[in-house]
Amino acid sequence: MTISTDTTHEARTAASTPLDEETVDRWRSAFLADPTAVRAMNAVTRTTIDEVAINRTRLVDTQRSMSHRLDDWEATNQKKSGRCWLFAALNLLRNDARRSLKLKNFEFSQNHAMYWDKIERANYFLEDMIALADTDPGDRLQAFLLGELMGDGGQWNMEVSVFAKHGAVPKDLMPETESSSNTARMNSVLRTQLRRGARSLREAVAAGATVDELQALKEDVLADTHRILSIHLGVPPTDFEWQWNDDDKGFHRAGVFTPQSFLAEYTSIDLHDYVCLVDDPRPEHPKGATLTVAHLGNVVAGDPVVYLNVDIDLMKKVAAQTIVDGEPVWFGCDVAPQMLRTDGVWAADLFDYAGVYGVDLSTTKEDRVRYGESAMTHAMLFTGVDLDEEGAPRRWRVENSWGTENGDKGFYTMDDSWFDEYMFEVVVRKDRLPAELQAALELEPIELPAWDPMGALA
Repeated sequence: MTISTDTTHEARTAASTPLDEETVDRWRSAFLADPTAVRAMNAVTRTTIDEVAINRTRLVDTQRSMSHRLDDWEATNQKKSGRCWLFAALNLLRNDARRSLKLKNFEFSQNHAMYWDKIERANYFLEDMIALADTDPGDRLQAFLLGELMGDGGQWNMEVSVFAKHGAVPKDLMPETESSSNTARMNSVLRTQLRRGARSLREAVAAGATVDELQALKEDVLADTHRILSIHLGVPPTDFEWQWNDDDKGFHRAGVFTPQSFLAEYTSIDLHDYVCLVDDPRPEHPKGATLTVAHLGNVVAGDPVVYLNVDIDLMKKVAAQTIVDGEPVWFGCDVAPQMLRTDGVWAADLFDYAGVYGVDLSTTKEDRVRYGESAMTHAMLFTGVDLDEEGAPRRWRVENSWGTENGDKGFYTMDDSWFDEYMFEVVVRKDRLPAELQAALELEPIELPAWDPMGALA
């Protein structure tokens, strides 16, 4: 047998072979002769793989009690929407507001925040389409932006831009609708409408339209976006009278507010004082550097999306100290791996899939990011931490936004091992950082392409 040592692309392509029946027969015979594989098949064909692979010892050992716990309120529910990032931020803000209002379970309107994110994002997208109108229709960037259009997810700086411009209102003033809780059809219609708008803008550029004519056409497209959003979500209030009964049955009439003045009156948090720390494990993005992602945003002229890349241990230290000092922490993670949803538990070794399959599934965090296995998919709020005698975190308490059915009435428990593997972002006050990292925030960020994994939206 002649063994080729040619490593060229042409040689690799020429050496490709189809899957043949003899090979499959050999695999089948080996599988059926392996009693461990057969037992695994018998189990997994009758129940879920998670029930078979669960590490019971780890599950039992992951206790819910915390040395430091902040929450005494009810968990919220984003239902069939991707608004977790907005829920997590509004849960952070409501922690401040509920003290001022003496309302333990006060909620800001998540529908109001999504409305403004959607219409601002539509404007952001159309501006991109004007800028890219001269590119080839098959250009990768344009194809990516058209494909990712009008999802529900977002990043920390994007919600800062929404709240800074549009404020926030009590949930009673812009309550949930069928579409705010189940966004798929609304988003589908918006994608169709905005892609038609992108085509019209491209055609106008090709026909020699002036800048003013393009902006007028964009405004026409946005007017239709506004109409669709208002039909699905309702019309946001511009001003409103606010009165309420507190938890002690005391009555308060506070007068007339705008969304901006209401947020300023009942929260003391300045969201611009915060920074998003990330753990990007790829060595070409050094620790201590700031990162940004091209074309990632929602509000034109709003806050750019900027991350500070730091060691995971620093993320833990600053997040834990923030909780000890009485403030919850917004964070973003890859939520699904090694999660038992019914019990509300995460641990790095919660499921032994490799043991069930007899297949090596080990990966590193860097490899998972580099090969498309892992990215930030969900944002939540840390409301507690369990520290050992030396002050190191053992477990974290999490306010999710998936209702109250799972975990501890909607609050989940994260083993610290999971933090290392699947945590990507935490948001903390800038003044909690060492001086050298505060200085790094002034540096020009490394710009990543639009499709980079660090641009994933929670």
